[in-house]
Amino acid sequence: MIELGKYQNLEVLKKTDFGLYLGESGTDGKHKILLPQKEVPEGTVIGNTLNVFIYKDSEDREIATTAKVPVTIGELAVLRVKEVSPIGAFLDWGLAKDLLLPYKEQTIKVEEENRVLITLYVDKSHRLCATMKVYDLLSTNSPYKKDDTVTGIIYEQIDAFGVFVAVDNQYSAMIPKNELFTPVKIGDTIQARVINVREDGKLTLSLREKSYVQMDSDSAMIMDKLKAAGGFLPFHDQTEPELIKSEFNISKNAFKRAIGRLYKAGAITITDEGIRSV
Repeated sequence: MIELGKYQNLEVLKKTDFGLYLGESGTDGKHKILLPQKEVPEGTVIGNTLNVFIYKDSEDREIATTAKVPVTIGELAVLRVKEVSPIGAFLDWGLAKDLLLPYKEQTIKVEEENRVLITLYVDKSHRLCATMKVYDLLSTNSPYKKDDTVTGIIYEQIDAFGVFVAVDNQYSAMIPKNELFTPVKIGDTIQARVINVREDGKLTLSLREKSYVQMDSDSAMIMDKLKAAGGFLPFHDQTEPELIKSEFNISKNAFKRAIGRLYKAGAITITDEGIRSV
């Protein structure tokens, strides 16, 4: 059976001036697919078998290509948004006909030049389309363990939970809401630290280093802010966590660790009003 969106080995059944007609070996050849002449490997003759990808051209006809396509049915890939139209976004996947990402398959409204993680599906009109709804395709069998550094792309954001990340574009991971101290958005490629491997294999990530490493940069950042503010800031260890996050983009615990270090080093004093540089 010849299927859209997949690579298949097909036999050369007929040769014409504009290309080759391919079909499954051992069949009557009723279902034939055109491989355009510019795609035909040199020296190909009738009876040869070619590995080709099947899609539809701009006239909605099934067509074969020997090109290397970045994504097939069941796989994931990061593609660039080439154009946005009234029916959705068109993605560049290296073929003459761009790949449609319908609005209903977008987890966030995309714009030109965005990079998005997608997979393929066949719609009700039997055309290949892209979807950003990839959660169920991500693997939970990653090789990573706690404290490993990983790279991934953010593919979905749910304010109540955090952001969802595809590590290496294939493994399921999440940055919880309480680990988000810097602005991120769908399509961002991030480096993060594994803080937990759940029982189901999914990874929990943090954008921050281990506390004893992160403390150095947090302390330096607070001292920079103190200097810019003239040596005093109205924040201390009783300040509300939301205010600390808003001002410093760190958690209250991280803030307390940093000012504790600065206090022990004799760099600041801590009062009921705030912190002051020495």
